[in-house]
Amino acid sequence: MVSAPKLTYILSIIAVYSASAFTAPLTNDRNLSVPSPTQLDFFGKAFANDDSLGKRKNEGLKKGPDVSETTINGKPIKAVAGQKLKQVMNAARVKMTYSCNEGNCGTCELLMNGRMEKACIAKIPRGKCTIQTL
Repeated sequence: MVSAPKLTYILSIIAVYSASAFTAPLTNDRNLSVPSPTQLDFFGKAFANDDSLGKRKNEGLKKGPDVSETTINGKPIKAVAGQKLKQVMNAARVKMTYSCNEGNCGTCELLMNGRMEKACIAKIPRGKCTIQTL
């Protein structure tokens, strides 16, 4: 069995040597002209653009999103067809009460193009859309 003072001495030596492993070296003889693997040109030109491919195309939506002409309580807003009505109403800062968020309770009912809809599950249709809260 090791005595308490001897154990304290051994632990302090271990702490000093393990702490030195996390410090920077004290010498200043590093040659800064030698590239290190952490420099940005590590991969050389591996990820350079290939000019032989021609001009870059705009991939994705060619004509942009399918924007629907939408009005909420007479206020025109921008909305994408197929977007959830709840998101559109929140973005337009229209107050609406939601309870179940599944379309069961009817708390969020409103008129969309003259038909009764539930805002928590409805989506913006293509074309014109007129929304009137109740």
